[in-house]
Amino acid sequence: MDLSFPTFLQPSAGIVSSLLPALIIVLVFGVGIYALRAVAVRSIADGSTRYRVRKAITYTGYFIAGLFLLSMFSSRVAQLSVVIGAIGAGVAFALQEVIASIAGWVALSFANFYKPGDRVQVGGIKGDVIDIGILRTTLMEVGGWVNGDQYNGRIVRVANSFVFKEPVYNYSGEFSFLWDEFKLPVRYGSDWKLAQQLIETAVKGQVEQYTSLSHDEWNMIVRKFLLEQANLEPSVTLVATDNWIEFTVRYIVDYRARRSTRDAIMRAILDAFDATDGKVQMGSATMELVGPAPQSPPGEH
Repeated sequence: MDLSFPTFLQPSAGIVSSLLPALIIVLVFGVGIYALRAVAVRSIADGSTRYRVRKAITYTGYFIAGLFLLSMFSSRVAQLSVVIGAIGAGVAFALQEVIASIAGWVALSFANFYKPGDRVQVGGIKGDVIDIGILRTTLMEVGGWVNGDQYNGRIVRVANSFVFKEPVYNYSGEFSFLWDEFKLPVRYGSDWKLAQQLIETAVKGQVEQYTSLSHDEWNMIVRKFLLEQANLEPSVTLVATDNWIEFTVRYIVDYRARRSTRDAIMRAILDAFDATDGKVQMGSATMELVGPAPQSPPGEH
């Protein structure tokens, strides 16, 4: 019985003889890429520029190495066409998630979903993008068990294929500011006009820098997208509830400073209220827990 492989599956002597030079090329380019990346790390101080240069060196090196390898085997590709056609469908099915992730990387590279340094929410994970690889995006997670927009120390890697399946929330892409707001209760009987004036003064004093900087960015995205002009100035509105007068404070802030800015605003408001000698007082719901009513002795009413 003849157990020899079909002719189209038998290795070509020319292909086998080209393997050693191919391995040498891969080794040389690998060492060269590593050396150039090391030089970039030592000589470039800016983190963002250093990251982009390292990525450019890596991808350019791989591309040139691929061209060299393709030129070496181009004359013999026809000998492998039958084999490639036979296994191509199976490989595509088995690696469909990998292929989708590579396609996602291409989309991320050219479609401006986000870039390294942006704060995003993808796949239910919120964090800062610290790396975009061919297969995965790496995030430094924000939030989770930590209150506020603070790092929790957890690094998360998400497959790039998610860009075709789920929405991408970018907190710092075209517009690097966010609107934030909170509610502030003031007790009935307080001088509500004075309260509103004090709140407005406190808010403007803390967010004035963000308000002025945000105008330029907002005007740019209005020219780029179908958007109306928005009110970027801080605002204070009120509504009367059953328990107190409720002020809603709304303002614009840098996406990285939302928590610290709210803290500064609240401190300024509390200081201003304390200085009114009781004319303005914060409202609060008070509950008193008491024990059961005393029981009368038997026979007494």
